[in-house]
Amino acid sequence: MAKVKSLRVASDKSITHRAIMLSSISRGEVSIVNPLYSDDTLRTLKAMQGAGASVDAEAIGLKIKGKGKGSLREPLNILDLGNSGTSMRLLSGLFGGEGVFAVLTGDSSLRKRPMMRIIKPLSKMGVNFLYRDGGLAPLAIKGGKIKGIEHTTKIASAQVKSAILLAGLYTDDEVSVWEPFKSRNHTENMLKAFGVDVLEEENSVKLGKNRELVGDFEINVPADISSAAFFMVFSALKRGAELLLRDVLLNQTRSGILDVFDSAGVKYSIEGYRVEGFEAVGDVMVRHSPELKPFKIDGSILPRLIDEIPILSILAVFCDGKSVVREAGDLRKKESDRIKAICENLKRVGVSVHEYDDGFEIEGNPNFRPKPAKIDTFGDHRIAMSFLILQALTDADFKLTETQSILTSYPNFFDHLDYVKG
Repeated sequence: MAKVKSLRVASDKSITHRAIMLSSISRGEVSIVNPLYSDDTLRTLKAMQGAGASVDAEAIGLKIKGKGKGSLREPLNILDLGNSGTSMRLLSGLFGGEGVFAVLTGDSSLRKRPMMRIIKPLSKMGVNFLYRDGGLAPLAIKGGKIKGIEHTTKIASAQVKSAILLAGLYTDDEVSVWEPFKSRNHTENMLKAFGVDVLEEENSVKLGKNRELVGDFEINVPADISSAAFFMVFSALKRGAELLLRDVLLNQTRSGILDVFDSAGVKYSIEGYRVEGFEAVGDVMVRHSPELKPFKIDGSILPRLIDEIPILSILAVFCDGKSVVREAGDLRKKESDRIKAICENLKRVGVSVHEYDDGFEIEGNPNFRPKPAKIDTFGDHRIAMSFLILQALTDADFKLTETQSILTSYPNFFDHLDYVKG
């Protein structure tokens, strides 16, 4: 019997972004252990350094010496945030609250992504913006006197919610956000760890009276479940595979992929479940699962697995029947139009797929073998990694238009792919 393989995938991107930002405006020293060093998170790090944050890089992570709210300064240069929508949206709230003038730009993909969803509520709170037609970056930001807001969002978005909460740290007025479904709550969890009063109900969050951040503790960043997802799916589909993924983030607002695994019949188990700091973590064992059933994704589960839909489309290819993703129109506004990218590329390799405005339907076949094809990643890291997983599973003859985008979230992806294949 083959030895069970064990892997710790890339650390969580969402938590790394927030740890850098919040540590920089806290009072005291924070050690960030196992941060993700990817292009996206390094853009946040450099932006905070440009605004005066004191950051020391060490062998196991980062030490940030915060001087409290109001300690940031105006960046001397335009801040290029690359492909990172999280950086642009959250920093808009943070810099707006700090009252510094900052100009945020990014690559061609980020400059096409919708920013009006944060510009509107932050403007109501007193943040001043200049931007391109349609609410597109570059964004010029200058904070004013921050006012409270009771904001209702039509689409569950952790980035919008977080931008509002970060700006809301700089007022004593009531600040609350209501969503149709609960989005990932890393900002709320981390604010609580820093001592901020945060009141959460099922689909809403409100800042309480105390909004000062106190550091002098350690943040241990777990492995990113959206990065683990690629190798979870690989192991479910690879004959004879058994893979233990260590230290995986199991926050309930991020673990929707496990619900899909339950309905599809993927063989997995959770070992060593624990709470580390302010997040649930565990080791996930995934085994080859030869009889997979089709699944449906829509509604309230979407915010819990929105980043995993590209790799779940690969799982659907091998399920016995029609798998459906609907009510996912926001996928068209990610790093690429992910609905278009998934459907076009699956058709190129011979999958029967139907595209909807808000999703797609895949006719799966457990015995599917792809045709040789050119895969257009559309510059999207998750599209690139998903089709590399399909290629690794089937020895398909694919030519990807690029793989550089993978550096935004998972710099050692190829090393890990070689390991699980070997």
